[in-house]
Formats: sequence, structure tokens, C-alpha cells
Amino acid sequence: MSECKNCSYFCEGADKAPQRSLFNALGMTKEEMNRPLVGIVSSYNEIVPGHMNIDKIVEAVKMGVAMNGGTPIVFPAIAVCDGIAMGHVGMKYSLVTRDLIADSTECMALAHHFDALVMIPNCDKNVPGLLMAAARVNVPTIFVSGGPMLAGRVQGKKTSLSSMFEAVGAYAAGNLDDDGLDEFENKACPTCGSCSGMYTANSMNCLTEVLGMGLRGNGTIPAVYSERIKLAKTAGMQVMELYRKNIRPRDIMTQKAFENALTADMALGCSTNSMLHLPAIAHECGIEINLDIANKISARTPNLCHLAPAGSTYMEDLNEAGGVYAVLKELDKKGLINTDIITCTGKTVKENIASAINKNPEIIRPIDNPYSETGGIAVLRGNLAPDSCVVKRSAVAPEMLVHEGPAKCYDSEEEAIDAIKGGKIQPGDVVVIRYEGPKGGPGMREMLNPTSAIMGMGLGSSVALITDGRFSGATRGAAIGHVSPEAAVGGPVALVEDGDIISINIPENTISLKISDEELEKRKAAWVPREPKVTTGYLARYASLVTSGDKGAILTNGK
Repeated sequence: MSECKNCSYFCEGADKAPQRSLFNALGMTKEEMNRPLVGIVSSYNEIVPGHMNIDKIVEAVKMGVAMNGGTPIVFPAIAVCDGIAMGHVGMKYSLVTRDLIADSTECMALAHHFDALVMIPNCDKNVPGLLMAAARVNVPTIFVSGGPMLAGRVQGKKTSLSSMFEAVGAYAAGNLDDDGLDEFENKACPTCGSCSGMYTANSMNCLTEVLGMGLRGNGTIPAVYSERIKLAKTAGMQVMELYRKNIRPRDIMTQKAFENALTADMALGCSTNSMLHLPAIAHECGIEINLDIANKISARTPNLCHLAPAGSTYMEDLNEAGGVYAVLKELDKKGLINTDIITCTGKTVKENIASAINKNPEIIRPIDNPYSETGGIAVLRGNLAPDSCVVKRSAVAPEMLVHEGPAKCYDSEEEAIDAIKGGKIQPGDVVVIRYEGPKGGPGMREMLNPTSAIMGMGLGSSVALITDGRFSGATRGAAIGHVSPEAAVGGPVALVEDGDIISINIPENTISLKISDEELEKRKAAWVPREPKVTTGYLARYASLVTSGDKGAILTNGK
């Protein structure tokens, strides 16, 4: 007898003969129809370096599914390359694809009544978008990513995309010649895969592993390793076991699982974008994650890893050191993670990490010798950001953890870039980039260009940058994003004037505009909303529905 739950829909009965005729049109045999139908969600395309190898991953997953009794059927998911989209109008379309991916995958999966799903993402918004879809659809699901890029080599040193962007800043400052820039251009990104540091894509692929939705190595095995193909075959086989045991995403992605993800986030020093994506994924699971929870977890979680851009080690190094499981095992030594919860392996976290070994204490610091006693991300609040803002504390120079300086205000990323490259930013300044939030951008652009220009021009240890937009995972320095409420809705960041003193204290989780409450209220009363930057198409619809950064920039469905 068939084990396929779709039989009541497609495989038996005269009333489903039309559907079977269409399966016949696909060239599908009765044997295939009588097996569980497994949707393979492929984000393969030829424009994103992190996705150009996914066709190989897809074929391996299909083989794994078929070997273990399922019928694999591929359908696509879109993906944007943040690096290519960076610094122009294209970046407005990056974050917004997260919801397009979730929506379109939900449509495909439920319209065709798949029994199970294998999600194959890799880059920034693709991973959280598919995790959101997995929670919505809630059929047995497993993830296998395309894997990280190997680090580049420039002048004998490992390098990455963030180094490339900073090289542009150095070139603008006259500190790098044409030949030097050309060497970075040709060597910074040497293979396919998600960019090689602990940027957003790799952060989310590692956190997928922590959430229990990806197998060991999902976040760290390099894209070009044959081990990645083996992982894909194993994932294809394992989804059939999840199907047989009826283990679903919401069984795995529980409150405890999200607590683990936040804890690992702090230990790994992940991208600040995780503070947008984890709340959005949790929301789809019916779980609330607010940033106060994140700060409480950060306060008790040591930072164990300094991967690029925070340090000079890369994803390949984390993989060789023992990967995500080795980090979890270090955290478990102090009881910082929940180990009794089920994962996509069919086993608990405790069972999964039992054999993990920290093979390199320089890459993964032991729990009793961390880089810092608190986590890699900090959430700040104050009269400038009453609803919070976020900084990657592990990537901030020690001398910038506490900073006070005059504001230089710009109402777009382009204005700020012109000022930075035009020499208008001085040591001690606080660059304010506003009207770039979820509604105001619209789309909450990443600010890798201005932060990289600041670093490349030698201002990284003396200049802070704050924005209601967000930062690339490749950003380092005192870069504070997700300022909420955003400028477009009249948040205090819209009221800052050139020369106002801004005080930042990351250890104390505060950010303040040093003017009186009376002056702030006076400015608020005089503030006039800006005309929307975009009034047609998807971006206009997105701007009308999106919430603020502190809520994960989720869509409200018009309610």
C-alpha cells in the first residue's frame, strides 16, 4: 500500500482523474504518483554567486529523496545578490524579497499539496524567507544551503567581499593604487558560495542549523567541497524520515529553539540582520521575540567567535574548527542552550552535539576564555531610538564602544556617500543617515558602501554611523542600525540637526540625543512628513504594509 498522504487528493478515485492526467503529462509513472511528493525549492540562478552551484545541490537532494522512497519535484524561489544590489536603487529590493519568497513558496507548496519540502537557499533574504514559508506551510521540511565561499587571498592574506568594499574606500583616500584595487577585484571572491565571512547569509545558514532545520554542516561546509553534495543527498534522504515520523517545522522551531538561535547568534557574532529575521520567522511560528529578550540573552552569553568582518578568520576556518555544533557544545558547558528539543535529525540537540569537538580554540574560543563575557550583538535604547536600535558589538573597535560627537545628518545613503568621499566627515563625528527605513527607503537598504568608505579612509576608530536603515553583515565599526521609530513616521532620528551631540554607550545599551525634552518636542511639533520616495509597484505596496525594524520589518496584511 502507498504511504503517500496525497492519495486522497490525487492518486485514487474518479474525481481526481483530471489531476492524474496532468501528472501523466509530466511523464510521471503510477509508481511516482503513489510515493510522497516532495517539493524541492530551488533558489538556483545565474546572477548570485551563492546560488550558481545550487543546481548541483538540487540534483543531489533529488537523488536522496528518491533513494528513500519519495518523488522529488523542483520549483523555484527568487534570490537577490546584496553585493550586486549594494549602493544603488537595487538595494531597495533586497529585504522586500524575503516576503515575496515566503509568499510564493507558500502558494506553490499549498496549491500542489506537497507531502514534504526540501528548501535550498543560500543568500541573505532567501534563507529567512524560506524559513518563514516552512513555518506557514508546516509540512515535514528540511534545509540544505548552497554553502559558503572560500576566502580570497590578497598579498598573502585571506580576504573577502568586505575587504573589497573597504579597498574602494582606501582607493578614494589615495591609500591604494590602481593595481592594488585591481588585485582585490580579481581575488576577493574566488569561488561560488555565500560570501566568506560571518555575513548575513552565513549567519542565517548557521542559525538554521541551530534552530534544528538544517543538518550538521549546513552553515559551514564550503560550497565547493564534495562534502556539500553528500550533505545534500543526506538531507534528501532525511526529509523522508521526517515525513514518516510526521515531524514538522513548528514541532522543531519552538520557543526554546529560538532561544538557542539567539544564544548562538551572540556567541558566533552574527550579522545584525538576524535581529530582523529571527523575529519575523518566530512570528510565522506564533512566537514573539522582542529585542529585550535578545539583550537578556546577550548579557549572559559569551562571544566565542570573531569571524570576518570582526576578525581575520572565515567560514572555512569555523568549519575546520568543528562548526556550529562545536560552538553549541561550548555553550552547553555552562547550560546556556536548551538540549532537550527535537531537530530535523530526528534526535535532540543533546544527541546531535554529543560527538562535537572544538578542534581549534583560536577560532572557537573555549567558554572560559571568550572574546567578551557578553554577546556579539547589542540592542540600544534612548531618546534617539525609543523602540531600539542594533549594533554588532563584536565588530566595534574598543575605543568606539563609548563615543560622543556631533551629528552630520543626511537624508539618503547617496548624500552620505558624497559627504564621506568628499572629505566632509571628521574624526569624532556621528554620521546620521535617515529616511532609509522599511517605509522611508522604502526597503531598508544596507549601508555597506558608507561604512566601508569610513573604514577604508581610516576613520573606523573615530567615526560612528547610525541609520534607520540597516547594515550588511560585512559591515564593521560603530555602525548602529534599525533605529526605531524610523524617520518616515516621525521618529526622533528625523529631528536630529547638524551639530547636535549624540552619545553612544554600547556596554550600557544606550544611545542619546543630548538636547532637552522641550527642544525635542518643539522639533517634533514642527516636523512635516516627507512625500513617499516610491509611489508605484511592489515597493509602494510594501511600504504601506511594513512594520518598523524593531518588529522585524514584518508585513501587517493591511490590519
